Amino acid sequence: MTTNTGTAVPTTTAFVRGHRRTGSDVQFIERTRQDAQQSMNKELQKLILTAPTSQQDLARTELDGFEQLFGRYLQETGPSVLWDKIKLLPEGRAKPYNDLARPETAKVKDLLDKLVVLKLNGGLGTSMGCKGPKSTISVRNELTFLDLTVQQIEHLNRTHGTDVPLVLMNSFNTDEDTLKVLQRYGKLQLQIHTFNQSRYPRINRESLLPIGNSFTSDNTESWYPPGHGDVYQSLVNSGLLKQFLESGKKYVFISNIDNLGATVDLNILNFLMEQEQPPEFVMEVTDKTRADVKGGTLVEYEGKLRLLEIAQVPKEHVDEFKSVSKFKIFNTNNLWISLDAIKRVTDDKSLHMEIIVNPKTLDNGVNVIQLETAVGAAIKSFEGAMGQYMIYVYGD
Repeated sequence: MTTNTGTAVPTTTAFVRGHRRTGSDVQFIERTRQDAQQSMNKELQKLILTAPTSQQDLARTELDGFEQLFGRYLQETGPSVLWDKIKLLPEGRAKPYNDLARPETAKVKDLLDKLVVLKLNGGLGTSMGCKGPKSTISVRNELTFLDLTVQQIEHLNRTHGTDVPLVLMNSFNTDEDTLKVLQRYGKLQLQIHTFNQSRYPRINRESLLPIGNSFTSDNTESWYPPGHGDVYQSLVNSGLLKQFLESGKKYVFISNIDNLGATVDLNILNFLMEQEQPPEFVMEVTDKTRADVKGGTLVEYEGKLRLLEIAQVPKEHVDEFKSVSKFKIFNTNNLWISLDAIKRVTDDKSLHMEIIVNPKTLDNGVNVIQLETAVGAAIKSFEGAMGQYMIYVYGD
């Protein structure tokens, strides 16, 4: 048996391809799933007890989220998408950016007063050959990604006489260094909030149990940040979502900290606010190029927009997925999302994102898996007459 991304599950691989399962086969599979779930629960309860008393509620909240994800990993067998059900987007599904109206100057402050800007700041700079958080890498005139982001938001607020808050979702890998850097912005007229995404235990690929034995362990190899799809629940857990809603905020603009082109666009914000039935989820997209062939694309699946990542694609269709003539749209990961909608889908637990199984081999030779999710994959969880929308920010 394989998981939804094709990774083998050791406890359920007893069936030869093409073998017809009998009733006893099904019962055996169900028992092994239950055993794996129960064993994981016991280990997680032990981990929670290793946390300091002041952190045990946080540990329980985070590990409850992990346990739910692990349960889905055991249950959701087979591919996460059926290739024959994938449809290319129909004409008109993406709204051209040039069709958006520019807001009247008198309206701009009111629009911005309803906005929160959130940057995904959980990644390290190792892929760029650097140490520490990616956001602290110097990119221009000794200014870092974080410096330039702070400058952008401060300039926006100063220009329009508003107070758009900047929120950073850090990970345990980036939080300490980021907080040190933020001290240099103390004299700026800018609200900066931070919160940490969850910290999940890496899973031994053979035993399907956590490799760590302590929640306070300094061994960071035992833990991992579970992808930026964790932003929704972590924003709720931080208390910031409640705070922003109570202060009258309506939308959050989410983007990667290292995408300096991801700036607040007044035309898009105006489009969101002027609709009689405002969209709950808007994704900025652009033309897919040969440099982006492995990046996520948008498709229609069972009547809804869906983010399709290469990890979900069956091997025999990977070349087809990479075709820029067939799959023409590229997800920029610039997202405009209703805060009320985030509260609804987290409260009623209707938020659903495909699990990305990320296998790794640690320095000590242990093979592990990480269960992750992507923020854009939640697009299918948002409803309404115009619940899901795309804006073609570049291209024809």
